[in-house]
Amino acid sequence: MNRHVGNAPDAPAAVGPYSHFVTAGDLVFVSGQIPLDPASGTLVAGDAAAQARRCLENLKLVLAAAGSSLDRVCRCGLFLVDMADFAAVNAVYAEFFPHDPPARTTLAVAALPAGARVEIEAIALRA
Repeated sequence: MNRHVGNAPDAPAAVGPYSHFVTAGDLVFVSGQIPLDPASGTLVAGDAAAQARRCLENLKLVLAAAGSSLDRVCRCGLFLVDMADFAAVNAVYAEFFPHDPPARTTLAVAALPAGARVEIEAIALRA
C-alpha cells in the first residue's frame, strides 16, 4: 500500500510540523482543521458556529486536494474548548452533512492552537 503526504494549496498553511493530509490506499486522513482564513492565515472572528463553518470549509479544501469530498467522509473528530458550544456546532455540522452523516467523536479540550474554539479532523475515502 502506498502512502502519500500532501498539502492543499488553497487551504490555510499548517501551523506546525504536519501535513494537511495523508493518503494510504483508498483512505484519506485529514489533519485537524482550525478556523483560519485561507487568505490571511488568521483566526476568523465570531462565535463557535462561525468557527465551525470555517473549519468545515477548510476541510472541504483539503479533501478536494486529496481527491475526496465531504460526501466520502467516514469519520470526523470534533474538538471543542467549551461543550456549551455543542448545539451551535452541531447545527453547522448538519448543514455540511445533511444526509447519512459520518461516524463522529466530540471531545472537550482545554485549549486549541491559535486560540480556536473548534477543530475538526476527518477520515475519508478517496473519490
